[in-house]
Amino acid sequence: MPSYLSFARFYDGLMQDACYEKRCGYILELAEKFRHDMGITLDLACGTGTLTRLLKKRGVDVFGIDYSMEMLSEAMQSASEEGLDILFLRQKMQSIDLYGTINTCVCTLDSINHLTKIEDVAKTFDRVGLFMDDDGLFIFDVNTVYKHKNVLADNTFVYENDSVFCVWQNTPEDDNKVKIDLDFFEEENGVYYRSSESFSERAYTDDEIKKMLTDAGFEVEAVYGDLTFESPKVDEQRVIYVARMKTSRNKEFNESKG
Repeated sequence: MPSYLSFARFYDGLMQDACYEKRCGYILELAEKFRHDMGITLDLACGTGTLTRLLKKRGVDVFGIDYSMEMLSEAMQSASEEGLDILFLRQKMQSIDLYGTINTCVCTLDSINHLTKIEDVAKTFDRVGLFMDDDGLFIFDVNTVYKHKNVLADNTFVYENDSVFCVWQNTPEDDNKVKIDLDFFEEENGVYYRSSESFSERAYTDDEIKKMLTDAGFEVEAVYGDLTFESPKVDEQRVIYVARMKTSRNKEFNESKG
């Protein structure tokens, strides 16, 4: 998996359209809608921890997991600067190993799409299910096949803020994958320094996702368009899944830990 060395430094500045405050409120609304107590919450693939910190400020007992040391470094520094006591762990999504169970798992901003092998997505769902309490909720989003084929496609995007100029180039690949090349240009004393990142994302069909959730012991409660409570539209770019743990595996887990 990529380390996102350069991306980590510029991530928050380039993600202004992520609507973190709104996304945090939306997740809490989902929990209320489905009569769910957030309890111990895992922010999976937490990145720089912006959502993690917002959930913490809203009273959620939350911790974060990511595999990128660079992302986690940014997350820990920001949490410290804001006086927030948050645990961050470095683990791969498909092989998380926790010391206890969780009541809720959230995974946002197309993190699942960064897993380009379907077996890794299945493993991720399975591991989340292993540590999920009975009736726990798994709330996550994915970029859609429509977005990969019609929005990302072979297009190039340009982003700019006070600290960096970024060129985002997409190259379509097989199996609904898109290779993403990022070039960052950072100005210092009138000189621009270039750094680059490359990674791929893969889109999965609704049927594929639902089957993997079912196989992991989840029951799909709802599928919504991004930040809505409505069914996804044909041209939806991001969809939200709300899945509840129905197949108890915690007795076996707790016995093995005990």
